[in-house]
Amino acid sequence: MADLSTTYMGVKLKNPLILGACNLVTKPETIKQIEEAGIGAIVYRSLFEEQIQLENLQMDEEMSEYDERNAEMTNLFPGLEHAGPKEHLYNVEKLKNSVNIPVFASLNAIYEPTWVEYAKELEKTGVDGLEINLYAVPGYFEITGQSLEDKQVQIVKAVKKAVKIPVSVKISMFYTNPLNFIKKIDEAGADAYVLFNRFFQPDIDIDKEEFHYPWELSNPKDRMLGLRYAGLLYGNLDGSICISRGIYDANDVIKMILAGADAVQMVSSIYRNQPAVVSEILMEMNRWMDNKGYKSLEDFRGKLSRKNMKDPFYYQRAQYVDILMRSESIFKKYPMV
Repeated sequence: MADLSTTYMGVKLKNPLILGACNLVTKPETIKQIEEAGIGAIVYRSLFEEQIQLENLQMDEEMSEYDERNAEMTNLFPGLEHAGPKEHLYNVEKLKNSVNIPVFASLNAIYEPTWVEYAKELEKTGVDGLEINLYAVPGYFEITGQSLEDKQVQIVKAVKKAVKIPVSVKISMFYTNPLNFIKKIDEAGADAYVLFNRFFQPDIDIDKEEFHYPWELSNPKDRMLGLRYAGLLYGNLDGSICISRGIYDANDVIKMILAGADAVQMVSSIYRNQPAVVSEILMEMNRWMDNKGYKSLEDFRGKLSRKNMKDPFYYQRAQYVDILMRSESIFKKYPMV
């Protein structure tokens, strides 16, 4: 049987399959099934800045209830159950202690002090690493892309300085040049890069004339963007490469490793196909590697990356032009009447 082990953000994993941040971690029986199916690691669902600020606001309100009490009553204090997201931290630690595979925390903050403070708090739970989610919603015309990037690079540096555990950075693809930005955070000390974050965009119900946020699983074709960037990044970074969208089956995982990925994150496939899909993927990977004569992932990792391709332009414009030049073939698949 082939060796499926890999190293991700400096942490040894028995295989490259990681359960991405999601609500599945709230169901102990489901987590047990996923672990038994063979998942390599788990990312606990994100702690958001809004959660932190809301709980701090609740604490402030409870504290203010005592502002008008007299000195004789100063031995009475409000409960501090809302003094920060204690429940989230407790649940992260609980999960870490309940499984025998690496667990990574996930943080999605806004302000640098919050990033640093809660990176430290999450580290205390005993997690094996921390995934930070960088995302900025443009709200003002005056803010430049450069200023947003500079701020995010500073956040990476601040978090890395604050904790001893490895730090991965999950980013969107909404940068003028994602390669340049990833290189900047690599130089800032990040240990891994998760490509790419999936954001839920608002939709409009035209009957009710109001916004709503539809819940939709990722599309298998979403993997193609990650595949391109894995191939472009391989061999040019110190950190690990992880693809997090559109990973549904063994073929998807194999493709990412051929392009240069160290690991992948799965969520939608487990929701749709149940935890057993993890063991199915691992069996199919073993079968494919045995047929190809590969003993380990390192035997074919990055084999089809830009760095190792005979045609270095395959990932760039030449590929785009070639596809367009052969676009007439679409009529064979979709004939016009």
